[in-house]
Amino acid sequence: MLSFIGRRKNETGNSRLAGFVSGYSIEVMPRTAEKIEDFRTLLPGGTRIYVAHIEGTPIDDMVATAKRLSRDGFEVMPHFPARIIKDKATLEDWVRRYRDEAGIAQALVLAGGVAKPVGDFESSMQLLESGIFEKYGFKRLHVGGHPEGNKDIDPDGSTKQVDAALAWKQAFAERNGIEMAIATQFAFDVKPVIAWAERIAANGVTLPIHVGAAGPAKLQTLIKFAMACGVGPSMKVLQKRATDVTKLMLPYEPTDVLTNLADYKASHPESLISQVHFFPLGGIRTNAEWANRQIEAVKAA
Repeated sequence: MLSFIGRRKNETGNSRLAGFVSGYSIEVMPRTAEKIEDFRTLLPGGTRIYVAHIEGTPIDDMVATAKRLSRDGFEVMPHFPARIIKDKATLEDWVRRYRDEAGIAQALVLAGGVAKPVGDFESSMQLLESGIFEKYGFKRLHVGGHPEGNKDIDPDGSTKQVDAALAWKQAFAERNGIEMAIATQFAFDVKPVIAWAERIAANGVTLPIHVGAAGPAKLQTLIKFAMACGVGPSMKVLQKRATDVTKLMLPYEPTDVLTNLADYKASHPESLISQVHFFPLGGIRTNAEWANRQIEAVKAA
């Protein structure tokens, strides 16, 4: 009887995880997308694919990647990092090209991880208030979220400015009929994610949260990216794992963190946390195959 109860509990947990992972989005770059011959054999049809725009990537490569993925039936969401966009004319050129050449009308608008802006823009709010996205019919605009803080916006460690920015973005979306969601930085500890989600909800934010999660990868790779991206409390999780010799050589998988988020969502259905956005730090194929296995395992049970 006890083994049956344990099995049923595990099946429930697996179902929650599968339900939470189902409908995931994933991030690629032009150079990583080139390594995948056919995304249609790897990702569920209609998957939202974010195309990250790293400083130095030619816009031609960005548009070509977006066009390819859009043609194959995916929901493509290119990045618009404010600090690498020279001026309003450049912004308009990019938006127009995505629409006209790739048939895209959605974007992730963010400040970008560049310390010094290359031109006129410093924040995602400046991009939004330019009026360019509305001019070209972009009706879905996602914005960045930082559960573990953002020192670029609030260098003193407070959340005053970042909270005000979120409130402004929500008001902008409501005012302009924009479908908006928050895509967060990846984390390895659910506690700061849940605390942040509850705090912004208490402040009146109603935007759905697409929680960032690192896909399966080597521990050394995760630590490198975590340090580069400014992940805070989550680093303790990685550091603890690094001291455990039984886990040191095993690849990290996001099973525990996503299971915990799925359980939280099941017990708090009103939460803004809505789905998973993957950063495939260990490779697109590895990440997609892991996510698909979680979903298919429950279907086959």
